[in-house]
Amino acid sequence: MNGFITNIEKKTLSNENYREVLFTTKRSQLVVMTLKPKEDIPEETHEDHDQFIRIEQGFGKAILNGEETQLKDGSAVIIPAGTKHRICNTSETEVLKLYTIYTPPEHAQGTIHKTKEEADEDESHQ
Repeated sequence: MNGFITNIEKKTLSNENYREVLFTTKRSQLVVMTLKPKEDIPEETHEDHDQFIRIEQGFGKAILNGEETQLKDGSAVIIPAGTKHRICNTSETEVLKLYTIYTPPEHAQGTIHKTKEEADEDESHQ
């Protein structure tokens, strides 16, 4: 395929999986995610990966190297390699929907984790 074109807002909002890899190149990767109420992306540090996150729906917080920032629809986060980070859905009732771009790729092409538990069990990070 020569690139990837989609309505990323529509694709993100329609996603029901915890994580779904949409497209991967040698140098980057596009992933959509849905966090259930009070769910999070656990604290992690990508030593060799930069990451961009865009919130499309919901509310939450980003914790980067211990510093908390509130997130909402339209928020963007850039996480440089080596930054300890965690993304949390702070809502009791609403999902948090986002898309993220990793450079270089973090997950195997085609990865779909229906739930956070499924993602936690999968060790296929590249």
